[in-house]
Amino acid sequence: MVKVAVLGYGTVGSGIVEVIKTNQKLIDERAGQEVDIKYILDLRDFPGDPYESLVVHDAEVILNDPEVSVIAEAMGGIEPAFTFTKKALSAGKSVCTSNKELVEKHGAELCKLAKENNCNYLFEASVGGGIPILRPLVSSLTGDHIDAVTGILNGTTNYILTKMDEDGSDFDAVLKEAQEMGYAERNPEADVEGYDAGRKIAILASLVTGKNASFDKIYTEGITAIRPEDFAYARAMKKMIRLLAIYREKNGAFYAYVAPAMIGRDNPLYGVRDVFNAILVHGNMLGDAMFYGAGAGKLPTASAVVGDVVDAVRSLGKTLPGGWVEEELELTDHRVRKKRFLVVVAEEEAETFLQVFGTCDKIDAGLKGEIGFLTKEMDEIAFEEKSSKINNVITRIRVED
Repeated sequence: MVKVAVLGYGTVGSGIVEVIKTNQKLIDERAGQEVDIKYILDLRDFPGDPYESLVVHDAEVILNDPEVSVIAEAMGGIEPAFTFTKKALSAGKSVCTSNKELVEKHGAELCKLAKENNCNYLFEASVGGGIPILRPLVSSLTGDHIDAVTGILNGTTNYILTKMDEDGSDFDAVLKEAQEMGYAERNPEADVEGYDAGRKIAILASLVTGKNASFDKIYTEGITAIRPEDFAYARAMKKMIRLLAIYREKNGAFYAYVAPAMIGRDNPLYGVRDVFNAILVHGNMLGDAMFYGAGAGKLPTASAVVGDVVDAVRSLGKTLPGGWVEEELELTDHRVRKKRFLVVVAEEEAETFLQVFGTCDKIDAGLKGEIGFLTKEMDEIAFEEKSSKINNVITRIRVED
């Protein structure tokens, strides 16, 4: 029998307990022995909860108990999760987590600590919720050189963009609806400004390259400037607007950024709607492979954490492959990548625009007072220099072919 502790009894933590208890027999069979939850750490009491007797308020009880071999961390944030995780790994206890903020910030250090103590730091649920993506990257796809990862990695923003497209509502109205439905936090900044997706692409880039891709070096642009009218241009171009998290390696240079972009119908991510997430991976041998599913939510995320718990139980006393070292991945300025841009300007600026940008494809979405143009392929540095000469740029959106 392996004793497990759960840190945090909120949405994900309670989900972890629910998944283990509901699928107890199956989990025991797959782990090769019984998996027993001994403790649940939380500051609160839970009178009437079926597992209230397992609740403790002091992490040291768990960290100092030699019977506990695996810990599921569902606290979120950096502290005290970082301190507890370090202590657990130093004691040879494996830690499984959905905490993307902690994984992105300290993943290299914690993976190293786990290796030094013959245990595991596992974080499948930190990217894509219930979508299995990290295990395939470090196991099934180890024979491939992964040179591109493109993801719709945030369900909140994907829901908002989907509803703006379908209903013609503006950003603020759909955000309020998303908050009422529980799809968006009361403070939605991390989602709508692209920070959540940025942390996830940082983790993916780190795992793919084996070096630390820091979130604070990744350009992030959110969806707050997207207008309902922009979807009319997308439809005229037979494209869809999505918030994309992008990693690329080309000619020895590495790029990573998050931004809204237009994608065409031949892109596998085109049909990903509502709160669903998807990750498109390109390998030099494999070609394209897409991973699709529920990118968040109590039970999908908890299921991924429990999957890591099972792996940790199977691997007691040894460290599984994966993780990355603390050496920084040198990211090239994303602006040197060439692409096309949809630019919407006031009608009176059309002639000036063409004088500055040269021949462009005109995109007429049937909107009064404005007109769209699809530029030739250029890098963003050149685009910014040219667009600075236009007085009234209403919208500019990257086009990712």
